[in-house]
Amino acid sequence: MASQRVELTPPDTHPTGPNLNGDIEYPPMGFGEYKPRMLLMGLKRSGKSSISNVVFHKMAPNETLFLEATTTIKKEFMQSFMDFQIWDLPGQINYLDGSFDSDTIFGGVGSIIWVIDAQDRYTEAVGRLVDSLAILTASYPEIKYSVFVHKVDSLSEDQREDGVREIIERISDDLYDAGLENPPVSYYPTSIYDHTIFEALSKVIQGLIPQLPTYEALLNTIAASCRFQKVYIFDVMSKVYIASDTSPPDLPSYELCSDFISAIMDLSDMYGWDRDPDEETPRMTDIQSQTAESMVCFKNDHVVYLRELNAFLALIGVSQEPKFEQERALVDYNVQAFQDTIIKVLARR
Repeated sequence: MASQRVELTPPDTHPTGPNLNGDIEYPPMGFGEYKPRMLLMGLKRSGKSSISNVVFHKMAPNETLFLEATTTIKKEFMQSFMDFQIWDLPGQINYLDGSFDSDTIFGGVGSIIWVIDAQDRYTEAVGRLVDSLAILTASYPEIKYSVFVHKVDSLSEDQREDGVREIIERISDDLYDAGLENPPVSYYPTSIYDHTIFEALSKVIQGLIPQLPTYEALLNTIAASCRFQKVYIFDVMSKVYIASDTSPPDLPSYELCSDFISAIMDLSDMYGWDRDPDEETPRMTDIQSQTAESMVCFKNDHVVYLRELNAFLALIGVSQEPKFEQERALVDYNVQAFQDTIIKVLARR
């Protein structure tokens, strides 16, 4: 089926009522001052600091072997498509024992990631997790929880499946015994040595984005019109995707797109340059007004298409449409319409 030309418009918004000045106030569509906070929790040496450094600081996984144990709360402030905070809490300290101001630490938190070392005995880690959730779900019901069953890279496929299932069953049983039925907990097997940690963090961050349904609807439209098998909006610095179309998850497509971004960023590091915003020559004005784009065709008939959306985000789609190259002009038109629309959505307050 050929690509189709589409017209995209931002979704309608409805006023929420007058504000204090008597003006009509609309619900926020962009990120504005919304700065969510995530906590990394778990026992010491479970891999919390390694996750933060590999994903958000581009540290090579093998270099994390030399990281020192975290002894105080480590606060990271990430400036990207939205400003958010990541707090790494030392595993040897119980911040719920009454000696600390819980509201200072847990008030306003959007998500807690509890990291469990799959290669270690998990009884203590599960016990701490259940005790913490019993307290936090009562005092901070808005927090979402994710359990990373971490360091699964050294396990065989059978060991990984059995180990992860055993840990999930143990947590579920203990939570039920503690009186917590169907708590908001998601589970992910992860490793810093492959794409699973980026996939898991993508899902966690998506849970903090109020406009996610809007982005998914727009991506569904662009996927259908351009015949993309799968299409994502990526944060290019962290390789975390903030949204995708709603077709079933496709890890190979994600890995392909993630590796493609790495290649583009490596080329940018080698051949890019700092552009002087005050330089207003016609050539520089023309260069700065353009957005980066790239397309690669693989021998297995896969085509990867990338278009920069703004300084932080890029749209990346994977297609197996035989006529994709011939219809590139129409794809470019549709993606430009998508870019114009998504920029308007991001800009709304």
